[in-house]
Amino acid sequence: MFNVMKAELRKLRRPTLLISTILVVAALTALFTSIVFLRANSGQGNGQRGEIISPATLGSATGLIYGFKIVSFFLGITALCVFASQTAQEYSLGTLRNLLVRQPSRMKILAGKYLSMIIFAIALVVIDAIVAIAVSYSLAPHAKVTTSAWFTASALALLGKTFINVLLGTIAFGTFGMILGLLFRSPISSIATGVIWSLILENILAGVVSSTQKWLPGQNFDNVAQGGSLTVSYHWSMGIAAAYLIVGFSIVAVLFKRRDVAN
Repeated sequence: MFNVMKAELRKLRRPTLLISTILVVAALTALFTSIVFLRANSGQGNGQRGEIISPATLGSATGLIYGFKIVSFFLGITALCVFASQTAQEYSLGTLRNLLVRQPSRMKILAGKYLSMIIFAIALVVIDAIVAIAVSYSLAPHAKVTTSAWFTASALALLGKTFINVLLGTIAFGTFGMILGLLFRSPISSIATGVIWSLILENILAGVVSSTQKWLPGQNFDNVAQGGSLTVSYHWSMGIAAAYLIVGFSIVAVLFKRRDVAN
């Protein structure tokens, strides 16, 4: 399994994938964090869903991690796309046959690929945190935000907790993408299905029928990354997300083991 991880990590660090993904994540993080701070004194919405985040709020311990949290959903969508494409393309490119020649155990291949993509997700979250904190700190004087509370023990503890939550949400979205990749065996189909469902259909359903929000997978993945909300608790989302992913991954693992390797 270790050799499978090494091989998969070699694929994931290709410049065309790694650099482009890092640039997109860094650009989105810098953009949304900048909006929060540059509009802090405008009296207009500068937070999620048009919320007004004042300089006083940004000057508290939460100001250190607000820009980091605000892009957690886009981190999840990025992970979904990467996990789905890297899984499904083994079928579409016909490379799964070659992998099985070197490693006949399909479960070891699946576990090695999954662990390597989790490492990739960790790297994305780390980069996102660094960019968000750097942009927040550099724009704080412009927004008249004092940063003394950012480096207290409580603020650093909140940063650690937020990092874990964002990472869990990102891995959940990525695992969902991997499930779709194994199910559809086509990068285009799996990515399109995952993005349309998570980005569009779930938001429409949650907006029209609010009671569905606590049952939708993507809404719960994002709620885990946000650390819970007033409407859906963190522990509920953790339970629902785990249930979806365990059941889904178990089904596609059986399919991966028994289906023909061709698309």
